[in-house]
Amino acid sequence: MIKNILIAIFIILGMVVILNFSEHNLKRAVDACLAGSQKLSESKITDLEEARIFCEEKIRAEKNR
Repeated sequence: MIKNILIAIFIILGMVVILNFSEHNLKRAVDACLAGSQKLSESKITDLEEARIFCEEKIRAEKNR
């Protein structure tokens, strides 16, 4: 009985950690996309929020592919 409860708690904690880590990776990928687009662009990005939305959409589309 106690063994089953501990296994369930371990699985739940593992899922929480994985979900949080996945969001962290997305944030890092978006930051890298923004930095890369600023370096490669001849003119600097004027609207940072618009660029962030563009990068998030591209990364999520590639992730779901």
